[in-house]
Amino acid sequence: MTQRMTTKTVDELTRAEAKTELARLAKEIAQHDELYYRRDAPEISDADYDALRLRNAAIEERFPELRRPDSPSRRIGASPVEAFGKVRHAVPMLSLGNAFADEEVAEFGARVRRFLGLGAKEPVEMVAEPKIDGLSISLTYVRSRLALAATRGDGEEGENVTANVMTIRQVPPRLTGTDVPERIEVRGEIYLPHADFKKLNEEQAAAGAKLFANPRNAAAGSLRQLDPSITARRPLGFFAYGWGDASSLPANTQSGVVEAFGAWGLPINPLMRICRSVDEMLGFYRKVALERADLGYDIDGIVYKVNRLDWQERLGFVSRAPRWAIAHKFPAEEATTRVLEITIQVGRTGALTPAAKLEPVTVGGVVVSNATLHNEDEIARKDIRVGDTVLVRRAGDVIPQVLGVVKEKRPQHAKPYKMPEVCPACGSKAVREGGDVVRRCTGGLICPAQRKERLKHFVSRNAFDIEGLGEKQIELFYDEGRIIQPADIFTLAARDARLSEADRLTSKKGFGAKSVENLFKAIEARRKVPLDRFIYALGIRHVGETTGRDLAKALGTFEAFRTAAEAATAGGEGSDAYQDLDNIEGIGSTVIDALIAFFSEPHNVAALDDLVAEVTVEPLVRSRSAASPVAGKTVVFTGTLERMTRNEAKAVAERLGAKVAGSVSKKTDYVIAGADAGSKLAKAREAGVSVLTEDEWLRLAGRA
Repeated sequence: MTQRMTTKTVDELTRAEAKTELARLAKEIAQHDELYYRRDAPEISDADYDALRLRNAAIEERFPELRRPDSPSRRIGASPVEAFGKVRHAVPMLSLGNAFADEEVAEFGARVRRFLGLGAKEPVEMVAEPKIDGLSISLTYVRSRLALAATRGDGEEGENVTANVMTIRQVPPRLTGTDVPERIEVRGEIYLPHADFKKLNEEQAAAGAKLFANPRNAAAGSLRQLDPSITARRPLGFFAYGWGDASSLPANTQSGVVEAFGAWGLPINPLMRICRSVDEMLGFYRKVALERADLGYDIDGIVYKVNRLDWQERLGFVSRAPRWAIAHKFPAEEATTRVLEITIQVGRTGALTPAAKLEPVTVGGVVVSNATLHNEDEIARKDIRVGDTVLVRRAGDVIPQVLGVVKEKRPQHAKPYKMPEVCPACGSKAVREGGDVVRRCTGGLICPAQRKERLKHFVSRNAFDIEGLGEKQIELFYDEGRIIQPADIFTLAARDARLSEADRLTSKKGFGAKSVENLFKAIEARRKVPLDRFIYALGIRHVGETTGRDLAKALGTFEAFRTAAEAATAGGEGSDAYQDLDNIEGIGSTVIDALIAFFSEPHNVAALDDLVAEVTVEPLVRSRSAASPVAGKTVVFTGTLERMTRNEAKAVAERLGAKVAGSVSKKTDYVIAGADAGSKLAKAREAGVSVLTEDEWLRLAGRA
């Protein structure tokens, strides 16, 4: 135990004594944090602990130049910040794929085996752990000290919340151990325990403040306070479960690295275990499901991860999720309520989507008052009518949907619902084309709902992600004529400055000077945007996040993307330009036709010109591939490979920066031919394209 506090008052301390005292206090308080939060064995009362912190703060106030980097005061609050800065993750923080049935878990295991080319008898260890329903966080430690904390954000870029995380006692400011890497980015989940959530909402109610819907929202709201001292007053918990960028790792398995985290002082979930079969995985899932209510914190499933890190590396990623992990979600909670009204929402592509306005009901701890009805066929199939009592579920514990009708409770005069044949936003005809289950407005850009929805999509999290410019603001600014097209967002500040004082944003209710200043700063911060996000933000039909990334990876720059799309538009389906786009892995005629439809409209091209005059579209950032000898090369795989599966070969090529195409063209650099190669090999030889064996390819790629 550390020595007892000196009896001298703070005012009596000399500078040298104060320096020594601060060092002693930092050590003693850190020791009590360890005993209380990680060993559950406190040695002093809360009052005595608070006295130590108060003495530390008083000494620092008298001798501010002596404040230490590991000072306890850095963990209880700091000066309020103007806004959160952005942090680009060195390794993207991707989401997980989901499984909802036992069969999907079994298929995940089989998929891993197929990808790695493993036999049915070869053991595949999986790490299983509870999926904490909290807020994902990235903690970067440099020379064992916490240097940076960031939220997940959109996976590529998050918010800098270092000052706030420093106040969370379960997050160690310093890692202990001889095997801590020079630099490591620890990833985990911040959560709020049930008991503390209840207490927080009681305090909110007593203060007349808004109640939090669930512990996750409360945790997120607590972490994203502009004043870190507010975060400090809320007892947030933390579990470490993974990592991103690291100079080295202490083990060659998932479980080994996480166990090292625990040895370094990071909280890890004690329920984590290794499973050696699908039956063991499902058994663990059912066991934890039974214990779920007694854990004291929210979980929404079990995460399974391949244990061997070399296999994780080989499996790599698909879209925005790792191939080596999956989340097995618990069944969603259900409730019954009454349909008050069926409303129609018009989406950015003109789709008319029916929604049920419900008598508010709590489902899974969240009050639900609206639910999607998908389309008119679904309404007819389930025979949902206004006034019906319905069974509601939050799918994946997130999106409310109507499962069915309790027909014995149906009102006597309830009538079958008929979908409108005109758009409720603009009055244009609403039609169903071909085999489409969706009815669409034919009004196009004359339809205000579509323009609004396109703008909402443009500023959404995975597009331009402009903080402070959400759906309500877009609605308001569009109705007032302030923002009609995307480029207007970036001229908003300049145009606002030219208005009379009475017409400026600051004169509007709910828009104070500081909030307007923050909005304009957030817009300025988004004048540079990666190509994949830019393409996705345009809202082109059939071009989602994955397709936007595929196009960005293959074409590289905005100029190349636009040139390719315009050439295909001019040349049509039989042109070389059309074929070049069709050769991009993951891109087919549906997407190309959607690009042509977009670039064929003069108003779209004009809006695009206005937008690129205001923003800079950056090439897609590639990780770990800049020095690769195959970076930027277009490759095609054909035949049966012997040293890895076809999917693994494609994944390796993409990680090295190569572009994987599905067919041979004049732009193909290499064709990698395995056994029984067919027409692609013949076409490559006819076109004079370099043909490599699997071994030659691996040597060229530096993977031999």
